[in-house]
Amino acid sequence: MAILSRQLSERLTGVAYQLGWKVICRVPESVARWVFTEVADIAWRRQGPGVQVLEANLVRVLRYRQNQASPQDTAVDGKDLRTLSRAVLRSYARYWLEVFRLPVIPVDRIVSGMHFYGPNEATIFRHLKAGRGVIVALPHMGNFEQAGAWVIAEGAGKFTTVAERLKPESVFESFVRFRQTLGFEVLPLTGGGSPFGTLAQRLRAGGLICLVSDRDLKESGIEVEFFGEKARIAAVAALAVHTGAALMPTATWFEGDDWAATIYDEIPVPETGTRAEKIAVMSQQLAHRFEQAISEHPQDWHMLQRVFTADLDPARLHPGGDRPPERVTQP
Repeated sequence: MAILSRQLSERLTGVAYQLGWKVICRVPESVARWVFTEVADIAWRRQGPGVQVLEANLVRVLRYRQNQASPQDTAVDGKDLRTLSRAVLRSYARYWLEVFRLPVIPVDRIVSGMHFYGPNEATIFRHLKAGRGVIVALPHMGNFEQAGAWVIAEGAGKFTTVAERLKPESVFESFVRFRQTLGFEVLPLTGGGSPFGTLAQRLRAGGLICLVSDRDLKESGIEVEFFGEKARIAAVAALAVHTGAALMPTATWFEGDDWAATIYDEIPVPETGTRAEKIAVMSQQLAHRFEQAISEHPQDWHMLQRVFTADLDPARLHPGGDRPPERVTQP
């Protein structure tokens, strides 16, 4: 019975996503935006498991913003937390609305509505023109699908990314097709062999890869200090060490009805140390950039999954018993 219930739930989920792409882009945007905002508010009021995880993550952000020297000793006002979590859910709803509507958003709107802060927009294209691979590493912020469409429209041609295999399979396949229509090359995180080799090939050929990296999806990430606590992020730095590609931390967020982004300076490969030590140092620097971006725009950090070590299942952290997992592995 449980299996049949799960199968039915997955089938209904698949149908809902298909309807999203087929129907929402035909509904007036103002109506669709109102509906998505209402759904976000309902989810916020119900305070289900995902919202509880979100608020546990946001507590760390609020503590850090108040007291970077000793965030764990800092109290967070409950009203401030709930206000922020509501803003995040509305931002997350906007992300999904735009995902479903992105195929009908004109390219000139995607380009004109994107606002960059800092000089490194040109740096990425300069590296690509010179034949050097670039790794754009992002947190789950704003609308990175729109940012991908922007970078292609601006002349990148295409880029490669990795997608988590969602359930049901029809949802995953729909996302792959959607991203392919935008010009993305999409590699499955699981079920198709390790994507590390293909990503390395693209980088050595002077290509661009974009990876959302503020969460460890394969249980093989790097432990870092994140908002004053231990957390695990994806080991994207291993690709830079392995290939010599430029690791460029990037953050996206919503700015009014438009979009905005910052591309931070390249994180260089240290000149000394073992491979594992170099990856650890670079990963910590990446985490610091993510801290900065999330602290400045916490309402657009859509992290409804566990990321901090204290919140993770101990069996996941120590799958073989008492021995801790390897700190550095290929993503």
